[in-house]
Amino acid sequence: MIQFNWEFPYASKRMPLMARNIVATSQPLAAQAGLKMLQKGGNAVDAGVATAIALTVVEPTMNGIGGDAFAIVWDGKELHGLNTSGRSPAAWNFEHFSQYKSMPLLGWDSVTIPGAVSSWVELSNRFGYLPFEDLFEPAIEYAYNGFLVPPITAETWSSAPKVYKDFPEFAAAFLPNGRPPKVGEKFEFKAQAKTLERIAETKGEAFYHGDLAEKIVAHAKATGGLITKEDLASHQPEWVEIISINYHGLILHEIPPNGQGIAALLMLGILENWNIQDYPVDSADSLHLQIEAMKLAFADTYRYVSDLFNMGIDYKDLLSPNYLSQRAKLIDLEKTQDPGYGIPEHGDTVYLTTADENGMMVSFIQSNFLGFGSGIVVPDTGISLQNRGACFSLERGHPNQVEGGKRPFHTIIPAFVTKDGQPLMSFGVMGGAMQPQGHAQIMIRMFDYNQNPQAALDAPRWHVFKNEVAFESSFKPEVLEDLSKRGHKIKSVEEWWFGGAQLIYKLADGYCGASDPRKDGQVVGF
Repeated sequence: MIQFNWEFPYASKRMPLMARNIVATSQPLAAQAGLKMLQKGGNAVDAGVATAIALTVVEPTMNGIGGDAFAIVWDGKELHGLNTSGRSPAAWNFEHFSQYKSMPLLGWDSVTIPGAVSSWVELSNRFGYLPFEDLFEPAIEYAYNGFLVPPITAETWSSAPKVYKDFPEFAAAFLPNGRPPKVGEKFEFKAQAKTLERIAETKGEAFYHGDLAEKIVAHAKATGGLITKEDLASHQPEWVEIISINYHGLILHEIPPNGQGIAALLMLGILENWNIQDYPVDSADSLHLQIEAMKLAFADTYRYVSDLFNMGIDYKDLLSPNYLSQRAKLIDLEKTQDPGYGIPEHGDTVYLTTADENGMMVSFIQSNFLGFGSGIVVPDTGISLQNRGACFSLERGHPNQVEGGKRPFHTIIPAFVTKDGQPLMSFGVMGGAMQPQGHAQIMIRMFDYNQNPQAALDAPRWHVFKNEVAFESSFKPEVLEDLSKRGHKIKSVEEWWFGGAQLIYKLADGYCGASDPRKDGQVVGF
């Protein structure tokens, strides 16, 4: 076990929780849903799936039944990776999208096949202990009887009328009384409760093959969508080989492309060639090295990552020590760079994590992409469809070029750390491109600077935007002035750009859980 500094140097609303069974997520009621499954005799997978289902109800601003999901599971002996992200409709083609100057963010031309429901089914079938229907009970109760909307969720919800003003079905579902719910106001959604009941009693069959699938397709036909019954029926969850990198003797594991998890591995692989711990935490030198390594990592990620079969290179070549050492040499400690991608030699989101007293740990992430998603809501179902298709490219010949039957570049990524072949930490950071940046920053804070799990989540973050970088307000002004002199273009953004993390760290006899103060969530356990 790592010997952390148990001081708390940053302002926070949270303290870590030590327990033998833990659930940590971004919404307290969802955390309680997972806790109920553990208290009922379920395992970490049961808790994780119940939490994920509940999140579609109590945090609809970030995910929903019509979203995607990924998971990493430690079953007590080994790691398993699950990719349930959906493909584009078969009818999509490059010519269809030639009418656009950029990929649409809203409407049917942003909707890919939803995979979240299949993740619940697949995880429960393979690892769960409790009956599948039991996992839906808290979510259905919240949907039928309503829940009180917490502050951060209400703030995010408040922008929905402007974003989705052209989608009447969205307004009917998520803007009761013609407006978003206020803080502490009850929101109930009986149509979603009925949909969850159908998914529960049919073990997902209704969603991909039955009456719910028919409703999705009928709405598409009536309003200009290209999704067919065959698109939904052909969706399959995929167990994948996890990718990883050794960072100072710790192994960080990520889901392989089409996800962006490789960006975190690339950044840390580059920094492995620098002794970052020689520079003080939160100093200009330390931050400069991290930012420059992240820019190099993103240059490769945005050039190559796509559906795995379209990348054009073997992603393992990007992670070779020789390639990473060459990329590390491009960093100048005195000034910022504008890096391009390299050529290796061949050779709005919710996150949750759970752990139980028998050693099972789950890292799970689920999202509709931007906010509520595409704006397409299937009438009388509560199914808000994701806009993950917006992550395709309109650049002809790019590996991530839009076309039919293809998975897009994906931002949501769960993470897991092992040491000497044993589980050490399950964690994730919500928030688009912030996710791999957050993974790497947490790794550096905990394992280079020995900050304890809660301090690592409380600490200020930076966020790279191409050639600009944003910093949270609690960084020292003199540090930002130093970075500006080195050429960093400092960008001002709202606080929500810095994501939200959840974490479970394994102790000798139990776990330490931590929850990000940037979210409504909490860590619970017993």
